[in-house]
Amino acid sequence: MNINHARLLASALALLATAAPGAPAPLPPAAAPYARVRYAPSTTAGELVYGVSYTAWLPPGVTTLRGVIVHQHGCGEGACKAGQTAAFDLHWQALARKHACALLGPSYEQPEKADCGLWCDPRNGSEQKFLQALDELAAKSGHPELARVPWALWGHSGGACWVGTMLMLQPDRVVAAWLRSGLPRFVPRDGSNQPPLAIPAAAYAVPVMCNLGALEGVTVTTGRFARLWQAIEPFCKEFRATGGLIGVAIDPNSSHDCGNSRYLAIPWLDACLAARLPDKAGDAALKPMPTAGAWLAPFPGGVVQPAAQFAGDAKTAVWLPNERVAKAWYEYMKNGNVSDPTPPPAPTRVQLAGNELTWDAEADLESGLAGFIIARDGAELARVPAKPAGSIGRRIFQHNGYSDTPTPPLAAMRFTDATATHSAKHRYEVFAVNSAGLKSKPAQAAP
Repeated sequence: MNINHARLLASALALLATAAPGAPAPLPPAAAPYARVRYAPSTTAGELVYGVSYTAWLPPGVTTLRGVIVHQHGCGEGACKAGQTAAFDLHWQALARKHACALLGPSYEQPEKADCGLWCDPRNGSEQKFLQALDELAAKSGHPELARVPWALWGHSGGACWVGTMLMLQPDRVVAAWLRSGLPRFVPRDGSNQPPLAIPAAAYAVPVMCNLGALEGVTVTTGRFARLWQAIEPFCKEFRATGGLIGVAIDPNSSHDCGNSRYLAIPWLDACLAARLPDKAGDAALKPMPTAGAWLAPFPGGVVQPAAQFAGDAKTAVWLPNERVAKAWYEYMKNGNVSDPTPPPAPTRVQLAGNELTWDAEADLESGLAGFIIARDGAELARVPAKPAGSIGRRIFQHNGYSDTPTPPLAAMRFTDATATHSAKHRYEVFAVNSAGLKSKPAQAAP
């Protein structure tokens, strides 16, 4: 990366330290299938100056893990606390379950307006703590392979800096890297004593997606986040020109929040995980990303085509892993959304105790969970939640927030029928509804 681009990136990163508002509730309990470790802040030179917790969700029934999906929050006290619920996200758990991966949510204890570079540059101690956490979670969870399996990395804002920098530091361990509104650290900042960072050759073989909102310098060129596109655009072009497997996805509707990016990020990571994870669970060596089925589009957006049919210069094009992702990307670039024609899986383990219903449900991999419909004796009785809540992206069951994590308190799969008569025997059914508005088959309460 040349010096002008590095300066633009440094300016853009300076905007990220207080990027996310709000402060969610304290950590949810982490009983199985969750596990957690926490580390106190260190005063030793070169070690992490902030406390940090790592919460992992381990898919039940999986004997040997194949990888770890890391959902890394951004800068600021609110974003750091939002990371407390990342591992509890049902939609991200669906992706992890499909590929027999753990889902890991770090939560750094950065005070508001403190320097986020002290954790989002992994060389300032967070890489060492991350590796230590994997070792200790491996022992704690009974999954010793957790310490060695590959990583699929997702990061927002300062978390994208962390993810991108980890790609540069350990490319052989990274399945793929999704960078929402941020980039790797190429230059020191705020008095950091870390040297400038070069891109190793191995990083160009790792699929990367740079994702941002159009209001971050694409259509709105003034204001707090306008410099982000000025830094991201040259990075993507240089990475691709060198043969890197990189794309850019611009949400026309959002700014620095995550918007509806998960509906593209999850299928993109799904494709990368399917292609690159080792065939044998527990192994560490990644498979090379196949390029025969790739699709390309003019940079930064345009009509997508199979790579073999692309008439332009492939080294200046947006790279996409396959047809399914390419079509989803094209839709996302047009309207900031991704459609889904398939219904979600039906709920399971529907139980009735008195007049209280409880159930379990897995999220739809494509569209997550928007909520549930409760039917009594064949007629709709209620919806859970009764009124969709949230202000970022689609309204979903877990009330997705600014940082793409569930908003506490975590929503419960429970309904009390206050109108039931004690003398009558009612038949109850529960339907899941995904964020595309499609309804599952019914699941009937056990008698």
